[in-house]
Amino acid sequence: MDFNTGRGSGEPSRRPDDSSSPLFGSGETGPPRSPAGPSPGGSGGEFSLSDPINSFVRTTVAVLTRPKEFFRGMSRQGDFINPGVYGLICGFISALLGGLVGLVFGSVFSALSGAEAATGIGGFLVGVILAPIFTAIGLLITAGVYHLLVLLLVRPSNGGFEATFRVVCYVSAIQLLTWIPIVNIIAAIYGLYVAYFGIREVHATTNQRAAAVVALPVLVVIFFIIFVTGAAILLQFA
Repeated sequence: MDFNTGRGSGEPSRRPDDSSSPLFGSGETGPPRSPAGPSPGGSGGEFSLSDPINSFVRTTVAVLTRPKEFFRGMSRQGDFINPGVYGLICGFISALLGGLVGLVFGSVFSALSGAEAATGIGGFLVGVILAPIFTAIGLLITAGVYHLLVLLLVRPSNGGFEATFRVVCYVSAIQLLTWIPIVNIIAAIYGLYVAYFGIREVHATTNQRAAAVVALPVLVVIFFIIFVTGAAILLQFA
């Protein structure tokens, strides 16, 4: 089986709602869409290094306000670089603005000495410098986890790993909001909503399967946090 496509080149694709392989019963439905998507190059709504500023603004607005239409018209194959650079830019901007907010709050609510101020600025600079590295690692890990679930749940009728990677990169638009205190919680939840549309559209799958791909990693993380917290409390009392 080809990891990028999930099926051999000569095997005909199946409808994602084929009752022969149901996930949540045979009655699930989904809009018929081709996982192949538009030809490489997209419909002009994606980020492009040839026009970085205008395409960045256009892509960000489309992802945040019209995720279903954006991902339905997004290319599935042909370009790792442009979406990857877009994700790196979003991560860098988020780290930069979040670091500045941290410095401002630190200076307002703490009486900093000269050494403490230098430490704060040093931490800010290190965080900004390392942000692209951590962002790149996060994009690859998230795309890998999502696509593993796509292979398990969507099975042969999927758009390939590159399509999943592109979705994860463009969902990074949410990071432009997550540096804002309080708003970051709402933005993170909305990011799952955007990712749901991305997985559903590019892999031509059903609502239930797309929701499962996006929700399962979150549930695992929540369960792990609860488990570790409970274990720490038990050890404390013990």
